[in-house]
Amino acid sequence: MAVLRVMFTKSKRNKLAQVLWILNWVSVVMGLVLIILGAFLKMEIRKHSEVMVSRGADSIPHMLLVVGAIACGINFLGSKICHDCSDAQRFTRWRLAMLPYVVCTFFFTFCILAGALMCYTMKSSLEESFNLGLKRAMSFYKDTDTPGWCFMKKTIDELQFKFHCCGNNGFRDWFEVQWISTRYLNLNSKDVQDRLKSNVDGKYLLDAIPFSCCNYNSPRPCIQHQLTNNSAHYNYDYLTEELNHWTTGCRQALLDHYTQIMQSVGLSVFIIWLFEISVLTGVRYLQTAMENVLLHGDPECESEGWLLENNFVEKAKTNLNIIKTLCKVNQVSTVSGMEDPNLDVKTAAYGPDNVPHKILPTTRD
Repeated sequence: MAVLRVMFTKSKRNKLAQVLWILNWVSVVMGLVLIILGAFLKMEIRKHSEVMVSRGADSIPHMLLVVGAIACGINFLGSKICHDCSDAQRFTRWRLAMLPYVVCTFFFTFCILAGALMCYTMKSSLEESFNLGLKRAMSFYKDTDTPGWCFMKKTIDELQFKFHCCGNNGFRDWFEVQWISTRYLNLNSKDVQDRLKSNVDGKYLLDAIPFSCCNYNSPRPCIQHQLTNNSAHYNYDYLTEELNHWTTGCRQALLDHYTQIMQSVGLSVFIIWLFEISVLTGVRYLQTAMENVLLHGDPECESEGWLLENNFVEKAKTNLNIIKTLCKVNQVSTVSGMEDPNLDVKTAAYGPDNVPHKILPTTRD
């Protein structure tokens, strides 16, 4: 029994073909939208690639670009097929290619769905990418004279200004890295020498933060140095006055920013997938209806269209019987007295094993 059968008159088939022709052109536009979304996402990721470690974040925009290009080609071909399906004579040229087209398009739509789901599952990989990338970037903050890294100070400062953040997980991360270049340190100073010798790595560490961490909304002038020393500043308690600088870590700020973008892109891709599925459903009805027209041999007759020729239970039973039959092929029973049930060979009336006795002529006395 066919699944979701629908009767189509000639007029309904023609209208369905015309509507699907238009929808396939709309799907071509949807493919272009996928390409635009992929390009937009790639540009957004590239904006902050300096503070990211490659963790497969580029896989989503690349996938959207490829899927969008393929969608344009598939739906362009679908528009041509649906245009020709309005006439039974022109449908014959697509008859053999129609079913493979529907099957391939059905599996291709799951690539679009996979792209939508990936947008919602990339949060953990993005978080790890930003965590490692920001640690590396902060370690090169002081190297303004090092080729290849001289831009990192500017990048970090712009990032902290733009996203109102400080450090990787918080402002205290700056206490663990030497972010002041040695060219600005008086190495003859005893205080500097003591700080360089105070740790194993010989770094000049301070309880201080860069100026880009300052909260310009704070009524008090920004306190950058000796943040944990209450006696160094008048009427100051670092445990209660952290509003003097940004308290959110840049990792969380960037993660929130990209999560919002990913969710918006994922929702758009999911809507495109639903649209593609609806168009493919219509193409399947048109294909089966036109097949039945050719079987009846009358272009003016009514014909049935369906999604599946048999329901899932019948299809499963048919496949199971086929598998059982294949498993029994060439089986030979080892039990004495039992015959192979697959062998149903009839013995010939006359043959090597069934030869009638010859009747010898009798002699007359």
